[in-house]
This record gives sequence, structure tokens and C-alpha cells, in this order.
Amino acid sequence: MSIRHARVPIDGHCLHVAESGDPRGRPFLFLHGWPESWRTWTGVMAAAPPAARLIAIDLPGVGASTGAVAGGSKRDLASLVRGLVERLGLADLTLVGHDAGGMIAYAYLRHHDAARVVIMNTVIPGLDPWDDVLRDPRVWHFGLHAVPSLPEALVRGREREYFDYFYDVLSADPSRITPESRAAHAAAYGTGAALTAGFDLYRAFAQDAEDNAACTGPVTTPLLYLRGDREGDAAAYARGFRAAGVRDLTTATVEDAGHFAQEEQPSRVWSRIASFAG
Repeated sequence: MSIRHARVPIDGHCLHVAESGDPRGRPFLFLHGWPESWRTWTGVMAAAPPAARLIAIDLPGVGASTGAVAGGSKRDLASLVRGLVERLGLADLTLVGHDAGGMIAYAYLRHHDAARVVIMNTVIPGLDPWDDVLRDPRVWHFGLHAVPSLPEALVRGREREYFDYFYDVLSADPSRITPESRAAHAAAYGTGAALTAGFDLYRAFAQDAEDNAACTGPVTTPLLYLRGDREGDAAAYARGFRAAGVRDLTTATVEDAGHFAQEEQPSRVWSRIASFAG
């Protein structure tokens, strides 16, 4: 698989764009979560046919993308993604977001046009079961990461060790997150500014919940909610989307995968996305 790299200026930011496949093909735009970079999608991109156009980015302020979105608001990040979509002329777009990237994809779904959206392995702030997730002791890091400055002080210089904890605990088989991938993700957050851009994704959760709660009208854009089968049942998440007004919802699981399904089972993830996209 050949990857083409570019840096695209958008509204005072500069986004690192990694692309493969046919530049004239149907576009699939991938948004990573935390603690990841664009490289989390390489297996999925390799599993796609050459006729598709596969585009993955580093989120603003992470990796080779410069100009973080101050505060980490998912609505603001979605607006920046929209600017990229317009700049690249991505018609008939399938937008795919994992973890915090899925939160951005939901904000995009609410405020911008896409042909279809895929959200993977995440809860959406303000949508059920958000309150239940916040009470779950297994997501202790939500609170820590929201504290100003402290997580940067604790993690700086120890990115690899800290990130490894999440890959190891949340994966069905941690060995599927390769040493090369782990090293690349750690390097993407190797500066204080990049760490802050990542932790700001968590610091924005209260604002994100307010923004999402204000969007109560129906939305007809087709949405696929995709979850690794080792992360548990998706039924509560489906109820949350429907209660928020999502009218065209499909749910699916990825067999033998945990939180990082796109790295654990990339071919199966691509199969689910391709089937949904038709």
C-alpha cells in the first residue's frame, strides 16, 4: 500500500493528511481517538480495495498536524474537519471516527452534511449511557485527563508506558497493537503541546455534552455504530442515539476485538464499513 502525505492549511491550522487508493474513488475519511494518530488506520486502509479513496488525518495539534483547537470542543473540531472536506472536494463521503474521533463524527453528523457516518467504540457526551459511563470506575482516566496541567506533568517523557496501559487493558489481544504502532502513537504526543491537545479532548466533555443536548431534532444521515465484541453490548448506545433523534441507525460488532478494533481486526472493520457504505 502506497501512502501519499500532504499538509493542508485550514483556517489557521495545518492538517496532516495521509491518503491511499484512487484519488477519484469514493472517499472514506478516518478520525482517530486518544491515544492514537493517523497510523491507527493503516490496517483498515490496506484492507480496502484500490478503487476506494482512503484518507486519515492527525487531529489538530497531534502528530504532524499543527494548530490545536483550543479547548478541544468536538463541535469546533468538526467544523475544522468540514473545512478539510470542502477543500478536498469529498462528495459521497463516509466519515469514520473512533473514540474521541467518534465524538467529533457525531458533532459533524449534527452540524454538517455527510452521506453516511460511522462511530466506533465510544460513548457520546450527553447521550445515554453517558452518565453511567462517567460513574464507571474503569474510566477513571476521564477525570484525571480533565485536570488542568496535571496529566501533562505526569505523562511527559513517559508517553509510551502510559499509553501501553490502555492498549493492554482495553484490547482483546494486546499483541495486535504492534510495537511499531505503539511507538508511532507515542511519538505523535511527544511534545507538551501535543499532550495538551490530547487531554483537551477530555477537558471539553462538559461543553460537548451541552452542545449535544441542545441538538434534539431528528437527523436522517445514516449512522453505523460499531463496537468490538469484547467491549460489551451496544444496545444502550443504540437507545441513546435513537432518543437523541438519529432515525437511520445500524449497529454491528467486530468479532474478537476490544476498544481498538481498527488495529485488532482491521479487515473485519473494513468489511463492516464497506457493507454499510454499500
